[in-house]
Parts: sequence; structure tokens; C-alpha cells
Amino acid sequence: MKKHRSITFGFLAVICMHINAQEQIVENYIQEGIQSNLALQQIKADYAKSIQSLRSARGLFYPDLSLNARYTVARGGRTIEFPVGDMLNPVYATLNELQDNIVFPYLENQEFEFYRPNEHETKLSLTQPVYSPKVIYNYQIKKQQTHIETANLSIYKRELIKEIKSAYYGYLMTVYLLKLVDETTGLLKENLRVSKSLYENDKVTQDVVYRSEAELQNVYLVKASAEKEHQAARSYFNFLLNKSLNSEIKIPEGEEIPEIHLTGDIDQKISGGLSAREEINKLQSYSAINEKFTKLARSANYPNLFLAIDYGFQGEEYSFSDKDDFLLASVVLRWNLFQGLKNRADIQHAKIACEQINLRQQELEKQIELQIINAYYDLNAAREAINAAGIQVTAAEKAYQVIEEKYRIGQARLIEYTDARTIMTRSKQNLIIAVFEYKIKEAELERVTAERQLN
Repeated sequence: MKKHRSITFGFLAVICMHINAQEQIVENYIQEGIQSNLALQQIKADYAKSIQSLRSARGLFYPDLSLNARYTVARGGRTIEFPVGDMLNPVYATLNELQDNIVFPYLENQEFEFYRPNEHETKLSLTQPVYSPKVIYNYQIKKQQTHIETANLSIYKRELIKEIKSAYYGYLMTVYLLKLVDETTGLLKENLRVSKSLYENDKVTQDVVYRSEAELQNVYLVKASAEKEHQAARSYFNFLLNKSLNSEIKIPEGEEIPEIHLTGDIDQKISGGLSAREEINKLQSYSAINEKFTKLARSANYPNLFLAIDYGFQGEEYSFSDKDDFLLASVVLRWNLFQGLKNRADIQHAKIACEQINLRQQELEKQIELQIINAYYDLNAAREAINAAGIQVTAAEKAYQVIEEKYRIGQARLIEYTDARTIMTRSKQNLIIAVFEYKIKEAELERVTAERQLN
């Protein structure tokens, strides 16, 4: 573990003393955001739909049982001629001559209507796929699509966690900047009081008083801008949690100063990120889907085998006796022998898509590696910035104390006092920004390396 020494600067202690408690508050807010964030709820709905699609695909493996009832009333239509007279009358005539008597009567040709006037059929139909590649590969494709939605859910969760952390620390930054503005306002009010006292004792001219008043009014403008940023930061944080934009945000009680450190070297970060990032798993699922599509296209030339059973009742009137029932059992083979080279084109299409995904995965791995490198060194630079800003604050505070004492007794000019105060204020502002920028960069590194374990 690569560790930075403890920071002990007085002003830094005021900022950092809450960090440990902040971590617990942030974790609570993260859980709240995961439950209530509107965009995440939409992605969860997509995930739930993919689960239902998978169940639907699984259902195709089971028998399909349906009840079918039909009652038909027919009038007219085609007729069937049955020449029974033409066939039997010559025979009957010969027999009658032999018998010398009309024993066999002459018959008329008959006509039958093709449709019976009344007919019903009520049956249960059961169809069971015995071998159907389309059903098999459709299920496997739906399963991979579920993996993709799972990855999408995890990707957004990680992004949401990073945003909640960044927004919280951004909000705390505005809190401390407002406190700094209030502290500066107090200093300028005291400076105005001292300037008036020096003027009344003829130690400075009246322009010094005017200059002090102008400095005080300027800090009021700065405070108005800081309050605007404060409200915007609070609104955005509450937006992420789907709360009222004006809801109060918890600020922790004081605790000990934490150590600021980096764990693991850059190679470990890159290796861990490449193995943990859901974006890569998502592309792998897309690749698997294209492989299944390739197999599905090839299987279009394979035979499909089904078992079909019908049991029911037929007749001209509704009757459900054993004389009216029937049973049909069939084994159905369906084999597409030629589809105009469509299958070959589908196979080539799927192969090209697989090649595109492989290229995209190589590009994505490079992008992730670049993200991790940038985030790692950004965090390292932010840590060094805290150290430099702390030293600057200490020096600026000491310089201000010396100049302020001289100014009180009239041994320093206003311009010297103003410069010392401005440098001290700016250095404290830089330190506030450096501390919370570090925490924001830390959240970014956690995001790009996917170090956080998700439920």
C-alpha cells in the first residue's frame, strides 16, 4: 500500500475532521439513491422485462394445450354427384330380366351437399416440440439479453454511486466555501473598524476607510455567488435521490483527521478494472448472441419434429357420447429444403457482426485502460495539491498575522494588509477545493476500476 503522511495543518483539520463520518453518511445516501433514483428505476424495469422475456422463451419448451370449439351452419355451396343409378341400373335390369320380374327397382343418381347443414367440433389440441432448433437458440439468445440488461443495471449503478459521491462532496465544498466567506466577512468588518479608528486618530487618510468599505461590499457579492452555487449543488444532489430539491443534506459531526492515501499500483488498477468492468461483459454477451444467431441461421436447414394430439367430439348436434368422440395423434416433420439463399446471407451477416464486436472490445479495453490511468494520476495530483495547499495556508496565515498586527498600530499600509488577507483567503479557498476535489477524484477512480462490490 502506497500511503501519504498524515496532514496536520490547522485549517485542513477543520475541513478533514468530518471525512470519516462523511463516508458513512454518503453510504446511506447511496443506498437511498439506489432505491429511489428515477433513471435507475427505468433500467430496473428493462431488466425485469428481460427476465419475463426469458421465461416466455423457456415456455416454448413445454406443451401447448388449447381448447377449440366450432359450430357451423352451412347453406348452399358445392355438391357432390354420386352416379349410383348409372352404375347399378344396368345390373338391376339384367337381374330383373333373368327373374322375369322387377325384383330390383331402378335407382336415381344422388347429389350430396359438400357442407353438412349443421356441424360441431369440440376438441383439445396438444402440440409438443420434440426437436426445434429455433426454440433452443431463441432461449439461449434471450438468456444472453438478460445478461446484457444485468450489465446495464450494474453500469448505471456504478455511475449513480459516483455521481452521488461527487455531488455530496461538491455540496460540502460549497458549505466550507461559504464558511470561508463568512470568516473573510468578519475579517473585513474588523478591518473597517480598525481603519475608521486609525482615521479618527489621524494615522491614515479617509481613502483607506473607503477602500475598506469597498472590500467589504465586494465580499458580499462573492457570498451571493457562493450561495447560488450552494443551492445548485444541493438541488442536484437531491435530484439524484429523487427528493425535494430543497431537502436538507446531512453534515457529520467532527471526527479525527483521516490519512489520505492510494492503494495498489497502476498495473493492479488496470488489471482489476479490465476484469471487473461490466461494459466488457456486456460486449461478450453481444458476441455470444451473434454466435447463437449464426447457429440459428444454420439450423434453418435442419428438420423440426413435433408431436400433435387431438381429442374431441364431432357431429351434427352437440353430443358428447362415446360414439361422437375421436382421437388423432400425429408426428409432424417440417424441413425447409430451400429458402432462396437467405440462410447463407444471415450466416454471413452474423459473422460480420461478431468481427465488429471483437474490434469494439479491443477498443473498449484501451479506453478503460486510458480512463484508469487518467483517474489514477488525477487522484495522485489531487493528493499532492492538498499537501501544497496546506503549506501555502500555513505560510499565508503567519504572514497575515504579522501584517495585521503592524496595520493595527499604523506601521503597515492598507495595500499590504489587503494583499496579505487576499493571499490567505485564496490559499484557504484552494485548500478547500483541493480536499474535496480529491474526494471527487477518488470516486471517479472507484468508478473506472469497478472496485466497489455491487449487490
